[in-house]
Amino acid sequence: MSLLDKFERYPLTFGPTPIEFLPRLTDALGGDVEIYAKREDCNSGLAMGGNKLRKLEYIVPDAIASGADTLVSIGGVQSNHTRMVAAVAAKIGMKCRLVQESWVPHEDAVYDRVGNILMTRLMGADSRLVDEGFDIGIRESWEAAMQDVRDQGGKPYGIPAGASVHKFGCLGYVGFAEEVKMQEAELGYEFDYIVVCVVTGSTQGGMIVGFKPEDRAQRVIGIDASGTLEQTRGQVTDIAKKTSALLGLKQEITEQDIHINPDYAYPAYGVPSHETNEAIRLAAQTEAMITDPVYEGKSMQGMIDLVKKGFFPSGSKVLYAHLGGAPALNGYSYTYRNG
Repeated sequence: MSLLDKFERYPLTFGPTPIEFLPRLTDALGGDVEIYAKREDCNSGLAMGGNKLRKLEYIVPDAIASGADTLVSIGGVQSNHTRMVAAVAAKIGMKCRLVQESWVPHEDAVYDRVGNILMTRLMGADSRLVDEGFDIGIRESWEAAMQDVRDQGGKPYGIPAGASVHKFGCLGYVGFAEEVKMQEAELGYEFDYIVVCVVTGSTQGGMIVGFKPEDRAQRVIGIDASGTLEQTRGQVTDIAKKTSALLGLKQEITEQDIHINPDYAYPAYGVPSHETNEAIRLAAQTEAMITDPVYEGKSMQGMIDLVKKGFFPSGSKVLYAHLGGAPALNGYSYTYRNG
């Protein structure tokens, strides 16, 4: 029996995402810790997929039931989330109005014309750039966009950044945890740790809730990429507790369940460090696994460094949650022009 049985789901993904062993990356890191990846980046045929689709599967039924005709959301210029909201709108036949804020101090010449935002506009979304800085909370520009839709006679359905502070935004990653447990039963072993990038919070929050019944929540290692640790930690905690209550979970979510490592978010959200770039190159050159400079590159950097530091005991099996995001690489074309 699933914790999610009472919630309606609109299928947007192919089904359970594959888990693969990464032997060359494992060997490159000394071989004492086995590295696996769960490929959320390969989860759908909708605009290159990614983790946001798993969340949106539980939000779409509510959007349809509301009678809305326009999905309204927000993200940075190279937002994976807004790409996925645009994809879902196209798939279900709704309009899409997006706010793309200047969250990243990045000056690549084609940054606002390639990658995620190009695909978003190609799918018919009304995507407008707004010169506002990074913040994971509810934004005035997003609320203004919803009012703009109303003023033009439309009926908006608001989806916050990352689909995170939505009442159903965490459910998809509760499902992820249940899916991992099912796959572990088939594989014949359990993962000792799950490594995941965290910014707006519902991906890690959902995992925490989903693994809590087996007392494994603290094994979910969040790698912060926001650079706003206390705000992110507070949001993850709030999301996890509200989702736990929504599901009627018997176990209480505690501070000890929420593990977020702040050491790899530097120098700023969306700006890769030298070490992030080296992690991206290592994953690409050992496993042809493409990670991005905003999210997955930083969680890959964190996992690599934690392995090297001996954070994971020898013999551990570590599952890296690959959340997608490769289109954003196009916005950093100068950085990676020589690989």
